[in-house]
Amino acid sequence: MQGAGRTIDVMNSVRFSMSLIYRQLGYWLDCLLLKWVPSSLPTMQLGPDGSSQNPTMVQFFTWDARHTDMSWWKHLATEAPHLAALGFTQIWLPPPNKAMEQTGRGYDAYDLWDLGEFDQKGSVATRWGTKEDLLRACDAARQCDMNVIIDAVLNHKLGADRVETFRAVRVDPLNRLRDIENERLVKGWTAFDFPGRLGKVIQYIVISSVGGKHISQYSSMRWNFNHFTGLDWDELAQANGVFRISSERHKGWSRWVDTENGNYDYLLGIDIDHRHPEVRDDLFSWGSWILDTTGACGFRLDAIKHMDRKFLFEFITRTRDHPDRKRLFAVSEYWSANLQLIIPYIRAFHGQTSFFDVPLHENFHRASKTGASYDLRTIFEGSLVQLRPGDAVTFVDNHEQVGQSLESWVDTNFKAQAYALILLRCHGYPCVFYGDLYPNDECFDEGTSRTLKQLLLARKSFAYGPMVDYFEHRNCIGFVRMGDSNHAGCVVVLSNDPLLDPATSKVRMNVGPCQGATFHSLFDSTRTVAIDHDGWGVFPSLADCVEVWIKTEEPQ
Repeated sequence: MQGAGRTIDVMNSVRFSMSLIYRQLGYWLDCLLLKWVPSSLPTMQLGPDGSSQNPTMVQFFTWDARHTDMSWWKHLATEAPHLAALGFTQIWLPPPNKAMEQTGRGYDAYDLWDLGEFDQKGSVATRWGTKEDLLRACDAARQCDMNVIIDAVLNHKLGADRVETFRAVRVDPLNRLRDIENERLVKGWTAFDFPGRLGKVIQYIVISSVGGKHISQYSSMRWNFNHFTGLDWDELAQANGVFRISSERHKGWSRWVDTENGNYDYLLGIDIDHRHPEVRDDLFSWGSWILDTTGACGFRLDAIKHMDRKFLFEFITRTRDHPDRKRLFAVSEYWSANLQLIIPYIRAFHGQTSFFDVPLHENFHRASKTGASYDLRTIFEGSLVQLRPGDAVTFVDNHEQVGQSLESWVDTNFKAQAYALILLRCHGYPCVFYGDLYPNDECFDEGTSRTLKQLLLARKSFAYGPMVDYFEHRNCIGFVRMGDSNHAGCVVVLSNDPLLDPATSKVRMNVGPCQGATFHSLFDSTRTVAIDHDGWGVFPSLADCVEVWIKTEEPQ
C-alpha cells in the first residue's frame, strides 16, 4: 500500500509540474503573439487636439465622496480651472447613472438611462447631482480643455422593481460550473420597469460636426429574467447563493469570461446576459447616447473579467464607428496583479482598449509595506507598463483601495515615490486619485497632496524628451528626462530607506550638453547641483523620499 501511495504522489507531482510547464509555455506564446497586436493608447484621444502637453487623467471621486455645500457635479465644475492648471487633460467621472438607492455610487446600477432626471429610487438626483449639474460640469471641463470619460457599469443591475418566478440551479460559488442542487423554482428581483421613465420617449437631437442630425430617444426597454444569467438571492426560499437561471431560452454562463472560480461570469446582483439580442441593442444604443448627451470622449469599463469579451469588443467598436469617435478612449478594469492573466485580454481586444496597470500598483503596495527591504531596481518587473507601455494606464491608488474588497493601499512612506514613477517617466498614461489630491475623510494626507501637486507641475512643464535610467542601487534610483525643443527636462531621484547613508542616497547622472550649468531642487531652490564639463552631476535624494531637479535659468 505504501508503494501505491508513493506512485500516486509521484503521478500527482508530475501532473502539477506539467501543468506549470504548459502554463509557462502558454504565457510565452501569448507574449510572442502580442507582437502582432497594435498598442491602444497612441490611437486614442488623451487630451485636447493639437496639444503637445503631457496628457494626465484624474479620477475625480473617492468611494464615499460627498461635498458638504454643493452637489458633486457642481464641485467638479468649480474645480475645473484648478485641475487644468495642474496639467490634467482628462477627467474620469463616477458612474452618472441612477443607482439602486439614493446614496448609491452608480456601481449598484439601476437605470443607465437616468442621469439624475427622473424621480426614481427616492430622488431625482443621483448621489452626484442632477443631470443638469452633470452637463454643466462636462461643459466646464471642455471650456478648460479637458475631456471627460464615463464609468460604464455594464455587468449587472440592482434594485429591481418587482420579483418574478422562474427556474434556476444553485451552483458552487468556488466552481460556477458545478451544480450543487437540482433545478427548481426561485423568485428573483429581476423585473426592471423604470416607472419614473414609464412611457417617456423623449427625443434628442445632436448636431454633428458634419452638419447632419442624429435622432435617438431614451430606451423603452423593460428588463425581465430572460435578460439575465444569474442572481444571488432567492426570495422564495429566503436563501443566498449563486443561482444560474435556466430555461429553454437561457444559454447558461458565457464562455467568454475569466476562468477564475471555473467561470467568472457572475459577480454580483442580477448578472446581465450580453448575448441576448434586446440587451445588446439597448447597451449599444446607450453607449452612443451617453457620449452624445455628455460630450464625453470615452469610457472606463468596469469589471470586464465578468463580461462576455465578444460583446465588449463589439460595444467598443460600434461606439467608435462614428466620424467624431474614431479616437474614442477606453480603459478596462481587469483586476489582477498577475500579468499572465491580463495578456490574453490584451490579445482579445486587439488594441481597442487600454488596461489599468494593476501589477504595477501591486508593486507599489509591496514596496510601501516592506520598506527598505524592497529592491527599487525591480519596481517595474512584471508590470504592464514594462511589457506594453502603449496599453498601460498607470495609477497609484483608486476608490477600491480604501476599505473595499480590493484593498491594497499604498502607504504614505512610498506614495510620493510611486507618483514620481508614473508622472515623470515617458511610459504609460498616468491617472491620479482624487483621494490623494483633495482633502477627504477616507485617505487624505496633506504632505502627499503637497508633493503630488509639485510633481504634477513638473510633469506639465519639465518631464519631456528621451529618458535614461540609472537603476544602480537597491534603495536609491534615478532617471533623467532629457527635454525637447520646448521643455528643459528634469532629473528624478528617489529612495525608500529612512536610514540611508547620505553618501549612498546620491545618483551620478548625465544630463547632456550642460557644461557649467546648475540644477536646483524643485522642492527647495536653495539646494543645487553643479554639472561638470561632460554633463555629469551627482544628484542627492532625501532619505525615504523623492527629489526632482531642474535646470537653473541663467540670468538675462
